[in-house]
Amino acid sequence: MTGIKSIVFTAVLLVGVFGRIDAVTAGNNKEVATLAGGCFWCLEAIFEELEGVRKVESGFAGGDDDASYTEVCSGLTGHAEVVQITFDPAVISYGEILTVFFSVHDPTTLNRQGADEGTQYRSAVFYHDDGQKAAAKKAITVLTEEKVWPDPVVTEVSQFDKFFKADAHHQDYYRNNKTQGYCQVVINPKLAKFRKHFADQLKD
Repeated sequence: MTGIKSIVFTAVLLVGVFGRIDAVTAGNNKEVATLAGGCFWCLEAIFEELEGVRKVESGFAGGDDDASYTEVCSGLTGHAEVVQITFDPAVISYGEILTVFFSVHDPTTLNRQGADEGTQYRSAVFYHDDGQKAAAKKAITVLTEEKVWPDPVVTEVSQFDKFFKADAHHQDYYRNNKTQGYCQVVINPKLAKFRKHFADQLKD
């Protein structure tokens, strides 16, 4: 199952699993999610458009030490390209964040998204607490049981340790470089599919 059909099915399936209030905690108006799903420019552009998302930062997680973009691109640092998303759980739940995440990348390709290949492009959820861990495991179980994709889900679920923010020119990359080739060829089609299905959750 590919393209918009997969996006629609995955989103409908996981919204049914999580509902719309699973992560809402009284008095808590800030939560953080750290996700890896290929190039961080793609995920950043998508999550910045969601209502309830306050901030999206591109960076690295999963490795032990701070590293440059060039070093991470070597695939030898242990890091994955990630987005760190700060959101208001009273507006958008962690379950809804995961629904978008699993709808806009292929979690069955090991260490690769499209032409981007290497461990730095792996699919991963770096959970910040037991609730996030349980939600990620639940999503993977449901997607596997429903056979959304012909191949198994290989998304890594690991405890969050450290986030290393990427250099300034990697932040808001799509917004600042819309005419660049990668943005035109890779990010634009992803955004178009995402906007079509999640139209009711986008910022004004």
